[in-house]
Amino acid sequence: CHIVKNRDYIVIAFRGTEPRQFSDIKADLMAWKRKSRTEGHVHAGFKNELDKLWADIKMGLSRKGDRTIFLCGHSLGGAIATVCASRLEKDVEELYTYGSPRVGDRRWVKTMQVSHYRYQNNNDVVCKVPFWIMGYRHHGTNIYLNYKGNAVTLRWWRRCIDSMRGRLRAWSKLQFFDGVYDHDITTYAKRLKGVS
Repeated sequence: CHIVKNRDYIVIAFRGTEPRQFSDIKADLMAWKRKSRTEGHVHAGFKNELDKLWADIKMGLSRKGDRTIFLCGHSLGGAIATVCASRLEKDVEELYTYGSPRVGDRRWVKTMQVSHYRYQNNNDVVCKVPFWIMGYRHHGTNIYLNYKGNAVTLRWWRRCIDSMRGRLRAWSKLQFFDGVYDHDITTYAKRLKGVS
């Protein structure tokens, strides 16, 4: 994670999964729930990764003063940023996540009171795990980017149609793993230019 400060703001940014880092892969796979430091339960791997960084984050915030805190992250970093926001809840102005997996159970999601903008790029596969049937839920306001890259609000049946359009478009380009391509942070960055 990186902590960036100026006179008015503090930004804590968490990076996504590095495929060559065994600890990142292990964190993603530890999908059982553990008691969170707040209410409810969270993904054990995401909690463990934040615990490793927690002392450094607290030290980085020791001279916070009147500065406003923003958090952000992609993929695994989005999940860790979400757990971090729940711990720093009173001090966090806003949380922005991109391609984040589900992080906690229903109780945890209901009690977390942080303004959270959760971006999902069309068929991004990571946004669909861990599965809701395992008791995991998403937190925050979902900002869905359709297959054309526009931020839209769609009902579930329109989203299914848009999802199929995204797959067909990817297959026409011989990209057979559309959910993986849609997860790439560079794709998010290109699509979010000019989106408010």
